[in-house]
Amino acid sequence: MKLKEKMQAICLRKTGKSYGEIIKILNVSKSSLSLWLREIELSVEQISALRGRQRSGHGGGLANKRKRIKRTKEIITVAEKEAQELFLKPMFLPGLMLYWAEGDKSEVFEEVKFSNSDPLMIKFMMRWFREIGKVPEYKFRIAIHIHELHCKKDIEKYWSEITGIPLPQFVKTQIKPTSLGHRRNILYNGTCSIIVHNRDLFRRIKGWKNAFLSEFSLINNVPVA
Repeated sequence: MKLKEKMQAICLRKTGKSYGEIIKILNVSKSSLSLWLREIELSVEQISALRGRQRSGHGGGLANKRKRIKRTKEIITVAEKEAQELFLKPMFLPGLMLYWAEGDKSEVFEEVKFSNSDPLMIKFMMRWFREIGKVPEYKFRIAIHIHELHCKKDIEKYWSEITGIPLPQFVKTQIKPTSLGHRRNILYNGTCSIIVHNRDLFRRIKGWKNAFLSEFSLINNVPVA
């Protein structure tokens, strides 16, 4: 038993701290706190203050959520209008279609991510992100997935040259085991993922896609399964 943490937890609880607050301070599990603090009772005043803090925190969370939703809608609306001019740029639509097909569209993390093993496609999308998305160089991260039979150092250098991104901006290369034995495709250089941690760009791309669907009258003509 972690006696020191237990005594600290008891002292903090007696001052009216919530389990969540104690966990953040001591970095212990909730199950441990439940065991240590089961006989500690809070005063009526402490319970009232604790509930007040919880309501305040919940209200703040809702306010932040409303702000995020409002900002997301504003960015998407601006992007939809912006797309009308971007349609005139030759590389805009090909890049948008490629991202629609191969890019990350999860709205949970709102992360811009495009993965492929074709070096020409990766090179094109890097140019698209730079010229259309206006992504600054320091924002790019590159992730590589390879098999254990391949030379990690050589392949990282290869994709660094393709993307124009220096190796310090690469995340840890993922190496998968292979059942190919001694066989090896010397032309295969793994899968490259272009990553940009930019929620606003993710939302702009969504707005551009909405504009494309609207332009070709596709939004309201999709049959319901």
